[in-house]
Amino acid sequence: MFERLHSPEDAYGYKLGATLKMEEKVLEILDDSIEHAREEKVKAALREHRHESEAHVKVVEKAFELLGWEVDDSPCPAIEGLEKEAKANVKKSDEEIVDGIILQGCVEVEHHEIGAYENLIINATAMGRDDVVELLRANIESERSALEKVKKLQGEIAIKAEATA
Repeated sequence: MFERLHSPEDAYGYKLGATLKMEEKVLEILDDSIEHAREEKVKAALREHRHESEAHVKVVEKAFELLGWEVDDSPCPAIEGLEKEAKANVKKSDEEIVDGIILQGCVEVEHHEIGAYENLIINATAMGRDDVVELLRANIESERSALEKVKKLQGEIAIKAEATA
């Protein structure tokens, strides 16, 4: 999208594009996690968040539209790193603990997503774009809710794993 960022609007467009790329990559991460998860409870939670993430993509695209900008994505190396780490951890884990490993990765991804939306909201507020802020608030609240669900489920899986170890 940009070779160089010259203005706050350029920077915002770049970060909005990186957020779009992040959400698209999250869909891939969730697909991979669903495939490798063992317990149906974990698979169901991942499927639910995948459905939410599909809606997040549409919200980010709508933010581009409200700003009058062409929908574009920008690189998001952080999410690519989290994806690589998650895949490597799943690959080297015994099957009995893979659900816990997947959920640990999910917690890290959720924190990254929340941070991305916090930055977008702060800057949309500074730009006086309450319409964009309202859109993005829906996504961040969904991400915060997903984080709490994943943490709760991770705790249950961790307790179960410790009991059988």
